[in-house]
Amino acid sequence: MEYLVVMERSISQPVQQKHLRKKKEVDDKRQDGKLQVGQGSTDEVLKDQKVMAGEAFDRRNIWEPSVYYALGKESFHFAGHDISIRESMDTFGALIWPGAIALCQFLENNQQQVSLMDKAVLEIGAGTGLLSIVASLLGAWVTATDLPDILSNLTFNLLRNTKSRSLYTPQVASLTWGQDLGRDFPSSSYHYDYVLAADVVYHHDFLEELLETMRHFCRPGSRTTLLWANKIRFQSDLRFTERFKSSFNTTLLAELPQQEVVIYKATAKE
Repeated sequence: MEYLVVMERSISQPVQQKHLRKKKEVDDKRQDGKLQVGQGSTDEVLKDQKVMAGEAFDRRNIWEPSVYYALGKESFHFAGHDISIRESMDTFGALIWPGAIALCQFLENNQQQVSLMDKAVLEIGAGTGLLSIVASLLGAWVTATDLPDILSNLTFNLLRNTKSRSLYTPQVASLTWGQDLGRDFPSSSYHYDYVLAADVVYHHDFLEELLETMRHFCRPGSRTTLLWANKIRFQSDLRFTERFKSSFNTTLLAELPQQEVVIYKATAKE
């Protein structure tokens, strides 16, 4: 059942991001070479967080003067199916972002260029599961991953929208970027044709760990293709993009100026 939560009219505090589970010391955030929230001033960080919070609220478009829905639903039509997504307003990880929608559209419209039929696909930072659902409906064997507290809603959306519709039942797994990758996803046992990532880059503390995770799954000799779609919001996004390009062989597949979204294809440098 949807429920209402009373809150102040002013968006003075950003939506709390459950993805930021670990807190690092200020000195750690200022280490050279780290793409972390500490690179900017405190004012810049707060400004960027408010941008994300405001964008989240705008996506739902359900504001009333003093209340908002804490649990919402959005509907889409991809791969010949109506898709209903349950969102949660208390975490960025349970919201639908423009990069996911853009990549869903790209995959649906470019199936000759990127065929997911019978392919093993991993999504990192799956959130609500929209992208994993579309990949599954396009014929992929999908494993959707995110932090443990995201998995319940993720599983609900996946099963709700793929049951009796997809060739393979999508799987769900816990994955914290940069942690225990070799133990939980050893390269000897886990191979994916495609790794999908949508709007995983924004002003958070774990961009280095995200890049490490991308490298782990898209490593030399793996023949894995990484598809990354992101709305470019902050200077830290641009800095990550440069690191990304230096780490992989990259191709810009699409650029959507109106949505400020870019889609890259990447393979490992041999």
